[in-house]
Amino acid sequence: MCGRYATARARQELLDQFQVQLDAVGQELEPDYNVAPTKEVPAVLVRAPKDAPEDAEAQRQLRTLRWGLVPSWAKDLSIGSRMINARVETAHEKPSYRRAFAKRRCLLPADGYFEWYTLETDPAQTEKKKGKPQKQPFYIQPKDGSIMAMAGLYELWKSPEDEWIWTCTVITTDAPDDLGRIHDRMPMIVEPDRWDAWLDPTLTDTDQVRGLLTPAMSGTMLAFPVSKAVNNVRNNGPELVKPSTNGDSSGNHSDSLF
Repeated sequence: MCGRYATARARQELLDQFQVQLDAVGQELEPDYNVAPTKEVPAVLVRAPKDAPEDAEAQRQLRTLRWGLVPSWAKDLSIGSRMINARVETAHEKPSYRRAFAKRRCLLPADGYFEWYTLETDPAQTEKKKGKPQKQPFYIQPKDGSIMAMAGLYELWKSPEDEWIWTCTVITTDAPDDLGRIHDRMPMIVEPDRWDAWLDPTLTDTDQVRGLLTPAMSGTMLAFPVSKAVNNVRNNGPELVKPSTNGDSSGNHSDSLF
């Protein structure tokens, strides 16, 4: 599961990196180092411009979407908080995701993401804390510092007030051994040479679409413990993605944990 991530690149950098043709972001993009479900997140997708003629050419757009996919048939937005991730193994066949998987795919830019590692503790100490295990947050990012283009799906949901709300989900896959020790799942990353095909709404063959998604490459990501301040969604700032230096209360270096 990917339940938190960071996206802090400047708007112009995203426009340039993803060769966006239409900037459809309604407000300035603010760096977010603690993205949580239901927040608005930047997304890249291909779609005909709003109010364009029926035969208008689709354009690559930068938009903000609400994290937590809401299917068109949902009665209200609340279902989105339970649909922040779609498993790559089943997204093409699940009723909530299959239509989006066929023709509403997007890229969700991220600098890195967070996962929580369950620390081994003294049984007596654990019992005193009512059996709740201690968890250490880790920040995971590309070793080369590049932008992560997370595979995503998006949907449009019409509210009772006739407002169209754009929502999205992150596709996840099995984590390779070096990251699987922290958590067994991770976001699926789309390589740059496959962006065009992944975003193409006319590519609807499920098998071809699935073929664009390949397992994560082992050894390409860097993971390190960070402050437990990230546990609180109200905390936000670049300090959340810095290696922890506060001892075992906020985390040790990964090579001391494994």
